[in-house]
Amino acid sequence: VADFPEPLMIKGAVHFETRNEIALLSIDNPPVNPLSAGVRLGICDGIERALADKKVKAIVITGMHRAFIAGADISEFGAAVTEVPSLLDALDDMESSPKPVIAAINGTAFGGGLEVALCCDYRIAAPTAPIGLPEEKLGLLPGGGGTQRLPRLIGAEASVKAIISGDPILAPDALAMGIVDRIATGDILEAAIAYAQEIIAGGAAKRRVRDIEDKIATDRGNEALFAQF
Repeated sequence: VADFPEPLMIKGAVHFETRNEIALLSIDNPPVNPLSAGVRLGICDGIERALADKKVKAIVITGMHRAFIAGADISEFGAAVTEVPSLLDALDDMESSPKPVIAAINGTAFGGGLEVALCCDYRIAAPTAPIGLPEEKLGLLPGGGGTQRLPRLIGAEASVKAIISGDPILAPDALAMGIVDRIATGDILEAAIAYAQEIIAGGAAKRRVRDIEDKIATDRGNEALFAQF
């Protein structure tokens, strides 16, 4: 008798609420908010609800508990796939949103968590939040677009070093590198909402990482850079 994988259990949720012109998506999959099927589904549903609400002008996504998103949900590896969005589906929904999306990085943002943040238009982080792409430590490469988006923010050389080392980057260093736009003072959620209000007041411009060309355009002409690796 053939062995079939166990069906995928839907766990984790994303809570949706509105605060005036801002939609707030709060990831709830304790203790570290991995990107489970329920979280991916909740992100897609939350973006859809925010886009359908004409009063909403911007979207903030954050994590509950001690993490923003700590990466993939390893408990789902090998489980039978049900009709739920993939990580790439969720990332595409965020990046394609005509309304600006702000990542409020309240805690750890590793692997897919950083890739979620990179699909947002703006990123604000708590001072103690570590971020990074640690897949190399497991003999893997980032699979959610981190290898394509990170160089557009910080250039190829810094990106390759970050990906090869897999080491965490603390929020102040991430700010200096250009990965995050702002460090929160005080409560991260309130700071993110205030940031979203600034963005709305300034015209609510989208700023997709995938559209940033200057860093990689410069690197393409630098043969010595790629010879190092």
